[in-house]
Amino acid sequence: MKFLHLLEGIRCPVLDLLMQGITELGSEVFFLVAALVLFWCLDKKKGYYLLTVGFFGTILSQFLKLCCRIPRPWVRDPSLTIVESARAGATGYSFPSGHTQNSVGTFGVFAATVKKRWVRIVCVALMILVPFSRMYLGVHTPADVLTAAAIALALVLLVRPVVYSEKRWVFPATLGVMSLCALGFVLYVELAAFPEDMDPENLAEGVKNAYSLLGALLGMIIAYLLDEHKTHFPVKAVWWAQLLKVALGLGLTMAVRLVLKAPLLALTGGHASAHGIRYFIMVLVAGALWPLTFRWFETLGRGKP
Repeated sequence: MKFLHLLEGIRCPVLDLLMQGITELGSEVFFLVAALVLFWCLDKKKGYYLLTVGFFGTILSQFLKLCCRIPRPWVRDPSLTIVESARAGATGYSFPSGHTQNSVGTFGVFAATVKKRWVRIVCVALMILVPFSRMYLGVHTPADVLTAAAIALALVLLVRPVVYSEKRWVFPATLGVMSLCALGFVLYVELAAFPEDMDPENLAEGVKNAYSLLGALLGMIIAYLLDEHKTHFPVKAVWWAQLLKVALGLGLTMAVRLVLKAPLLALTGGHASAHGIRYFIMVLVAGALWPLTFRWFETLGRGKP
């Protein structure tokens, strides 16, 4: 906490704005955008690599949040002030840091797969800056960000040989194991005897994340199997067609994410399983339905009908 108070003393409006912008590079939305652009336009295998690191890391970090149940820094020390613009994104328990997990995993994958030196330097810099921004803003402690970074880096190293294995059964088997872990997480949040004084909002956040992860992984498995055995969608297209593909695809994916929330919650009586169904559909749309249009995008700009 002493380090957070030290950072509190150097805050100023310019740094607050800068750090708030940097911290968004660890958000769920940024992770989804980066993963889908990679998956749709650059390299499917790298896209699967990033998605696997992100999903598996999130399962581990969310499980630790509910197991350890460590409050946010300003709850532990009421004398600590935070940058108010960061409060909305600081949901759930503090340990470990979800933004750090996302950012170190995302930029770690890019650093591990891109050969250009300047890209690697930028990625490494962001792997440091995003975790630092979480501490600067006052929403995480050094223990939160260091643990999350260690988990993400370990996954970056461990997942790569799985995704690039020459044995075709290895990666789908890994997705199956991840889904079982996500199912175990769901059973944990539903059956565990949590203490009566546990913060209900933090528990609800954990339950929501458990179902969302299970739904996303099941959708990813189906999308992967469809592409491997049926679709074989291309990722190449002229630059302006790629921009159009990404803009329309992201709009469709985010629309599904937003539009289905209220109806599914109503249908399930407000149960968190609605989030699992929503993320299952969202990943299927992004990973299997939208890619059906990519052969058409591939023909744009080539004088073909």
